[in-house]
Amino acid sequence: MIPVMDTERLKGLLEKLKDGKMEVDDVVEKLRHLPFEDIGFACIDHHRQLRRGFPEVIYGRKKKTEHIVLIMEKMVEKGENVLVTRLSGKKADKIKKHFPESIYFPDAQILTRVVRPVEGKAKGTILVVSAGTADIPVAQEAAITSQFLGNKVKTLFDVGVSGLHRILENIETIMGASVIIVVAGMEGALPSIVGGLVDKPVIAVPTSAGYGASFGGVSALLGMLNSCASGVTVVNIDNGFGAGYAASLINRI
Repeated sequence: MIPVMDTERLKGLLEKLKDGKMEVDDVVEKLRHLPFEDIGFACIDHHRQLRRGFPEVIYGRKKKTEHIVLIMEKMVEKGENVLVTRLSGKKADKIKKHFPESIYFPDAQILTRVVRPVEGKAKGTILVVSAGTADIPVAQEAAITSQFLGNKVKTLFDVGVSGLHRILENIETIMGASVIIVVAGMEGALPSIVGGLVDKPVIAVPTSAGYGASFGGVSALLGMLNSCASGVTVVNIDNGFGAGYAASLINRI
C-alpha cells in the first residue's frame, strides 16, 4: 500500500531521498499519482490531502454503486480515509460487502471507511445545533463530517425558537464551543439567536423542513442570509457536509 501523501510524509520522503536512503525511482513511484489518478469514469484527487489537509469526499447520490466501490478501492489502496455522502441504505449494504470495516450512518446517509487515524490538528470543539427534530438528519451529516475530519464534536438537538428557553438552558455549552453549526428549517431564525449570543464563528444551515411557503428551504436560506447577527455565514440548503467541512477548516486555525 502506498500511503496517502500529506505534508509530513512528503517531507519525510524528500529527506530520505536527500540522505540517500531512497532511490529516485522509488520516490517517483510514490508520487506518480499526484495530483490525480484517472480511472476512466473518474479522476481521483489523491493530492487533496496534501493540498487541503483532508482527503477527497465521494458524493454518493446518482453514482453507480460499482463506481463508488472502485473509487474507494483506489483511495484505500493509497491509505486514504473515505467519506461517502448522500448514500442510500441500499447502496451502503452493497458497499459494506466489499468494505466490511466501513460504518454507515443511516440518518445522515454517510458511509465512512477509516484506514488510519486522523491527525489531531483541531483546536477546539465544534457544536452542532438543530432547531427541530426534522433538522436532525442534516445536523447529523454536519456532526459526522466534523468527527471524520478529526474534530471533537458536541450536539444539541431540538432547541428551536418556538421554545427559546431550551437554547438559553444550554448557554454554557454554546459559549464553550470554538465553532457553532446551527441547522434550522421553517423561517430559519435560530442562527440569528445564537449569533447574537456568542463571539464564535456561526455557520448556518437552512433545511428543506417546513410547510408550503418555506419553498423547500428557500425561506430559511433567505432569512439566514439576512440575519441581523453579524458574522453568521450561510451554506446551501441541507448542506450539512459543507458546514462540517467549513467548521473543520476554521477549527484548525
